[in-house]
Amino acid sequence: MHRRLNDGDPGRFTSTTLLFIGMTSCLIVYAVFSTLLHPQDHTLDSAVRSQDHSRVDGGGACCRGVDNLELWGPAVKWGTDFKFNSSDECCEACKVMCSGDDGPCLCDSWVFCGSKEACGSKFGECWLKKQKDVLVPARQEGGEKVMWTSGLIFGQGQGIVGFETEHGVLHVKLHPECAPHSVYYILSLLTQRHCTGCHFHRAENRGSYWDSEGNHINNAPYGPPYAMIQGILQPEGNMFTPIPTEHCPTISRGSVAWIGSGPEFFISLANHHEWQQSYTVFGSVLPEDMEVAERIAGLPTKADVWNSVNVSVLEKPASLTVQRMKSGQEQEESGSSRT
Repeated sequence: MHRRLNDGDPGRFTSTTLLFIGMTSCLIVYAVFSTLLHPQDHTLDSAVRSQDHSRVDGGGACCRGVDNLELWGPAVKWGTDFKFNSSDECCEACKVMCSGDDGPCLCDSWVFCGSKEACGSKFGECWLKKQKDVLVPARQEGGEKVMWTSGLIFGQGQGIVGFETEHGVLHVKLHPECAPHSVYYILSLLTQRHCTGCHFHRAENRGSYWDSEGNHINNAPYGPPYAMIQGILQPEGNMFTPIPTEHCPTISRGSVAWIGSGPEFFISLANHHEWQQSYTVFGSVLPEDMEVAERIAGLPTKADVWNSVNVSVLEKPASLTVQRMKSGQEQEESGSSRT
């Protein structure tokens, strides 16, 4: 009988089969023992994936600063003896000292020298510092001639400001690691005598398109309404410098983000995956305060058209002010409430 091209010799086929079975058995045994000896590998992988996902909510994987800025303050790590190759590494070193929830951060600001030409012998110096007041960081100098890059780190219960309205207070956790320019601007509003002109003027509720947790209903349209409230953060009479584009994660329920380069901003009432990471997110509303945002979204509105888009504009804009909120440590010391 003639053999086809893919017909092997019977004896050779048997040997090959036995060899394959043996190798497969070894691989199975190896896999079992590897799992038993290294049970933490899967946990580590999950932790890494979780950290990447946390960028959506709070920017856990971000580590950015502002170029040409030198922050001052007592040093907890001296840069002359503490050097890195990048500002990211310097930032991460500070973040490690501010990662727990069992007390105040040991480091809440960092200063890095990253230009070989400008820094000379200081290249790579990473100064980790502790601010007297992290919401009013001590600034040594800024400008194009400054060779340093600086950033802030807010720990558990820190970096929370209040957007106060007659309908309630929205406590916003700021994300300086992801949007440092934006956060510095918000902190500057804390020093203003007033925020006249700051307000919400557009209100789009969730309608029947998103559930109470912000999840989109299958086969439902994406608006209108668009599940967000929009306003402006610019006191009357103040010049506004456009904010550069920073970290643009997927918009989730509670995200606080700029429209373009500001000062127009919005707070999302839903998870907007369809918006394709188009907006700089600089903070997030604490979950327990989303009912205030929902309350504003439910105020009386009138229909309008902006650039061929149907929108809902508040009949009466809701004024807001940006206020400093006490940290958890400050509350314990004074025995006061969150506000």
